[in-house]
Amino acid sequence: MQIWKNKKWLATLTAGIIILMVLVAGCGTTATTQPATGPANTNVTTPTVTSTPTPIPATTTAPTPTPTRTVSELSGTITTSGSTTVQPLSELLAHAFMTLHPKVKVVVQGGGSSVGVKAANDGIVDIGAISRELSATEPKLVTFLLARDGIAVIVHQNNPVRNLTKEQVKDIFSGKITNWKEVGGSDRNINVASREEGSGTRTAFEEMIMGKDATILKTAILQSSNGALLQVVKSDIAAISYVSFGYLDKAESAVAINGVAATPENAKNGTYPIVRPLYFVTKNQPAGLVKAFLDFCASDEAQKLVMAEGYISAK
Repeated sequence: MQIWKNKKWLATLTAGIIILMVLVAGCGTTATTQPATGPANTNVTTPTVTSTPTPIPATTTAPTPTPTRTVSELSGTITTSGSTTVQPLSELLAHAFMTLHPKVKVVVQGGGSSVGVKAANDGIVDIGAISRELSATEPKLVTFLLARDGIAVIVHQNNPVRNLTKEQVKDIFSGKITNWKEVGGSDRNINVASREEGSGTRTAFEEMIMGKDATILKTAILQSSNGALLQVVKSDIAAISYVSFGYLDKAESAVAINGVAATPENAKNGTYPIVRPLYFVTKNQPAGLVKAFLDFCASDEAQKLVMAEGYISAK
């Protein structure tokens, strides 16, 4: 009886152990196959994965960087003086250049061609302006053709004379012809007005009209600029003078010469007979800021401004 009881207890114990092992095995299987969810993940730190860049192979050529264009901004002051014919053109070109380069200042003064030659040669200014060729007795300066210019013979707008020959112009300015009726005008004495000695416009006029055998009469009214001559003629119906094409504001005040109208087109094609060069001059070959300005004056952009003012392009 006692043995049976022991066998019964041993069987019960064995069954309990088997049940316990099954439960333990089941718990282990659940832990490895089910993902953790909810609060079970709260204390788990997920490691940060850092990607390693792929190195460029030694045989690969690195891309060439795009070059950066360095622009040197111009600054400083340029001084000019000389021909009053060139002066308004110089002022126009200076304004255009300073607009492109706000840190540059271009100072423009008049005084006449002879003043421009002397000031440039003496180093008083960077650039001289002349409205004629350099004479054999003047310093050998470096010349830059800025434009060409016609010289117009002008009369009062109410003067009926509208055409003169070169010979008639010469005789009027030398004093050989003294009354307008001698050339088809009214019975009035002719009042001659001229530029002063040293003027480039006067020198060019003398070379092309007066020649070597005649001089402008000593009683002529002398003025120091083209603008002043224009005002003399506007205020005197009996007056006659000559000015740069660039100063003409009314075409009817300019007379034809040998039947050819005083226009930039006729001056350019060679039919109008009184045309002269306009130059900038420097003592030495220009460099730096002065060269930049002279290069600009020769550009297509600047030459368009030259033509718009009634001058003839240097090109």
